[in-house]
Amino acid sequence: MDRKLLVVAFCSMAALSAAASAAFGQQAQKVKPQLQIRHAIKSARTADSEAIKNSVASGSASKTPSLPLFTFDVESDRDGVNYTGVIVGADPFSKHGDKAAHVKTFIIPVILTTNTVGTGLDKNGMITTAPGVTTFDPTQNDNACLVAPNNNPLKLFQHSPMFDNYDISVGGVDLGHTQYIDAFQRAEFWNVLGEDGREDYHLLLDPIKTLSPVFINVPADSGITLPPEFGACGPFGVVDIDFFDAYLNATVLPALQPQVNAGNFPIFMLYNSVLAAKPITDIFVTCCFLGYHGTTGSVPIQTYSPSDFDTTGLFGSTQGDSNTLSHEVGEWANDPFGNNATPAWGHTGQVAGCQNNLEVGDPLSGTNFSPIGGRNGFTYHLQELAFFSWFFTSQSIGIHGWFSDNDTFTTDAGPVCVSTASSTARGSGTYQISQK
Repeated sequence: MDRKLLVVAFCSMAALSAAASAAFGQQAQKVKPQLQIRHAIKSARTADSEAIKNSVASGSASKTPSLPLFTFDVESDRDGVNYTGVIVGADPFSKHGDKAAHVKTFIIPVILTTNTVGTGLDKNGMITTAPGVTTFDPTQNDNACLVAPNNNPLKLFQHSPMFDNYDISVGGVDLGHTQYIDAFQRAEFWNVLGEDGREDYHLLLDPIKTLSPVFINVPADSGITLPPEFGACGPFGVVDIDFFDAYLNATVLPALQPQVNAGNFPIFMLYNSVLAAKPITDIFVTCCFLGYHGTTGSVPIQTYSPSDFDTTGLFGSTQGDSNTLSHEVGEWANDPFGNNATPAWGHTGQVAGCQNNLEVGDPLSGTNFSPIGGRNGFTYHLQELAFFSWFFTSQSIGIHGWFSDNDTFTTDAGPVCVSTASSTARGSGTYQISQK
């Protein structure tokens, strides 16, 4: 698939001369490895998520808008401990009640303007910078790096298998004409649903509505745009993840209320713009978070997810477009508040050390599900995801007795993870955005 980048406005303010750009390209080629694919999380406060879990478990009716949730209670044979948590959707373990859950979902394009450009790399591999304005607008056609008629990023995003229905199969079994996460949820609970329950079990992002774009003018010290000479087909944006999340929580989400509320799911679409920890100029160390799923710090808890629709090719030829969105929505569904506990697992995917939460994307970051050809002629790439059983038990309740939806994991997560000195030094791989 051709990977392209949208540039609506790229004003260099004379900061990037042709000579400087050429020098940047030469430097980048000398020192640049493939950028890291990383994902972050912003968990709810434990007391708040426990209160929601207890309310769902007791069957109490919510007085405020809320997601459709069910509780699970499982004893893990990996460590002999009992675990409880909440998952979005209808309860697959119960024989009663409606088995189809729908979550109203909003697509919100984010138009980003950065005010700093990269001019080169210093001797330590840090980005050197100068003033310069660049705007990334996913609503506008990109004729530099996408090919007509599939040259509008937002339209491609809207018609991905995350939102539109496609024929999806797992291991040769047809899971229906549906969305990817709906098929995944049915596949991971396949054996407990049984023949009578599988056809009726659904978790659908429905109805879906695209809202007006959100404009974010990033302060000069909180965002950088790298020129095409860095190795992409056009400019590539990098924004401070803590600035971005704080802006969403303080400005954007409050402005979207009451239409956007705790009973629905807003997805913020970024285009060829990723997030990074500080210092953002240390791009080979602190970058690149392509998305995350998060929670607000007050009750009722609003869940949300920013996701980059990436077409730069900087992360490999098959790791763009809907790959990030499939990772984040899968994790939102299975761990909506970010603290469903599991036995410790790790040393896989983006996790160099150990994690102990039900994040179904992190163990397989960089590993794909089968590509899906869109009706628009565009090939969509989706991430493979780990099944519920992989985290807890050696006997899978998933389809075919599998532990992930493309059979990369053929057993559970194994013995409880123990961090090593080298993995601790490299970090766990999952950045935790703190609640303010």
